[in-house]
Amino acid sequence: MNRTIICLLILALLCSVPVPAQLRLPKLIGNGMVLQRDAAVKVWGWAAPGERVDVRFNDSVWHATADSLGAWSAILSNLKAGGPSTMTITASDTVTIRDVVVGDVWICSGQSNMELHMSRVSPIYRADIAASANPFIRQFTVPQNYNFTRPQQDLQSGDWESADPATVLRFSAAAYFFARELYARHHVPIGFINASLGGSPAEAWMSEGALKQFPAHLAEAQKYKDTSLIVRIDSMDRARSNAWYGLLREKDEGCKDAVHPWSSTGVKTADWQVMNVPGYWSATPLGPVNGVVWFRKDVNVPARMTGVPAALTLGRIVDADSVFVNGVCVGTTGYQYPPRRYTIPAGLLKAGRNTIVIRVISTSGSGGFVLDKPYEISANGKTVDLKGPWRFRLGAVMEPLASQTFIRWKPVGLYNGMFSPLRNYAIKGVVWYQGESNAGRPAEYVGLFPALIRDWRTTLQQGDVPFIFVQLPNFMEAKSVPSESNWALLREAQAKALSQPNTAMAVAIDIGEWNDIHPLNKKDIGKRLALAAESIAYGDTSIVHSGPAFQSMSIKGNRAVLSFAHIGGGLITRGGKALNGFAVADSSGKFFFAHARIVRNTVVVWHDKVAHPAAVRYAWADNPQSANLYNKAGLPASPFRTDDWRAR
Repeated sequence: MNRTIICLLILALLCSVPVPAQLRLPKLIGNGMVLQRDAAVKVWGWAAPGERVDVRFNDSVWHATADSLGAWSAILSNLKAGGPSTMTITASDTVTIRDVVVGDVWICSGQSNMELHMSRVSPIYRADIAASANPFIRQFTVPQNYNFTRPQQDLQSGDWESADPATVLRFSAAAYFFARELYARHHVPIGFINASLGGSPAEAWMSEGALKQFPAHLAEAQKYKDTSLIVRIDSMDRARSNAWYGLLREKDEGCKDAVHPWSSTGVKTADWQVMNVPGYWSATPLGPVNGVVWFRKDVNVPARMTGVPAALTLGRIVDADSVFVNGVCVGTTGYQYPPRRYTIPAGLLKAGRNTIVIRVISTSGSGGFVLDKPYEISANGKTVDLKGPWRFRLGAVMEPLASQTFIRWKPVGLYNGMFSPLRNYAIKGVVWYQGESNAGRPAEYVGLFPALIRDWRTTLQQGDVPFIFVQLPNFMEAKSVPSESNWALLREAQAKALSQPNTAMAVAIDIGEWNDIHPLNKKDIGKRLALAAESIAYGDTSIVHSGPAFQSMSIKGNRAVLSFAHIGGGLITRGGKALNGFAVADSSGKFFFAHARIVRNTVVVWHDKVAHPAAVRYAWADNPQSANLYNKAGLPASPFRTDDWRAR
């Protein structure tokens, strides 16, 4: 046998010897993780088929054997709050996991109001951020990912982070304040798994099995199993957007003169129109055009504000903007929702006259500056107000840009990509802040939301794990007369989900913002969620965790008498003012804003034009600003109606 053949045989023999598979752990099992106390805690991963795996933690050892596919799991028990400790997992090799603590773990999920980071709300919580250092409050951020073909077994990435003034800026604000409240009450490590995505509807977070009772959503989910379809849609969306913005740049008169663009200083504006900022140019002779509009304003800056970085605050702008100070670009934002907070570098502002230029792109709808927001420059304790008249000129007119498809919001995708990989992790409960994207379909949400709760509990296999959610806050312009409201109907659908066992709701009807779907007040959200957790997750039945909840109505003459649960020591009005927010109707269905008075912890409602009350509504509007019924625990009443009438 020649040498070549011998070498080939040896090579084949070597290649046929099985190489032990490297021990692999899911992303959730890693340095800094928080394990659930007093629960059956699964630690799992992958190794060579048939291989023994040892898990050592806190002087105990648990054994597991990998199955034919290499999957293994060990169930840790009798874990008490504490740490940090080290865990070692040994198979063919050893993985050491450091800084492991035991406490309470919560999944915090939903859409943008759960996703919203502390950095976004930092202007009103600077002291909280500065004092945030706490190694026992930790976040794991689930990477945003969808999948329509199958539930994923693991996440693409992710790490546990402890709170401090730098890291907390990446934490969900609502979840952080919730965790902080729990830590202050229980003094055990609190970990939360932040699995949220802005704009996501509930059906995106539900499994294929759960959507069988919602055929339209199930059919849409089936369609997106075709990955080639996703590629085509993404390609068409991208091409359409690129073409629109490309044409916009070509047409924009403000950019055509490369030497003297409209962003530069010294541009003559005598023939430019004038508009008050904040406001929308649809209200000017320009009308409801889309495209580019340029704005300019000269402002006088005192010498004290120069030579240091300055903060430029421009409220919110619809849709996108680029901002120039004395001809220098200081910032840009590509969509309408983020607050505009830009830094003017030291030395750019000068004493005396300075020119601010804003190039605003409107892709659809009404472009302009959102009302009731701050517009100012501040530095060294001084502020220059930017509200008032600005010069403006149309740069280019465009046809509206069609919206992208937002495949990431389609049914099943986020369940498979972001929730399913959490299924093995032992938790204390779930916190959910979502509903804005389903507000156009409130009747469907009556069944959809409870189905989601049941679906998640089935997936987690931890029984009726506590499920706490935020009711939608007040939003949009207030109405001067009683009217129908999809947001009110969605809130009602959320309240109906309390029929599911072990659920609780944090009412937020008093802490929204009429002009912002992302209200900044997340501290009170966190506090109210924590109160709900105390009641249903920690078993403190003495705590008042809810505001007044409508219970029953009786009619006495021309008056409706309303009774409530969760009166919390008694009914009151906020600030001691007259009771507001109620409307009453007779059988005709016409509602009138009504008189209301608290009488022995009931509410009596009447109106002179309603001789025979048939229905009462409270805080039944997109933005019921006058609603002020509370209990003595300081919690607001949930909006409600006594009727089930459709719009009349």
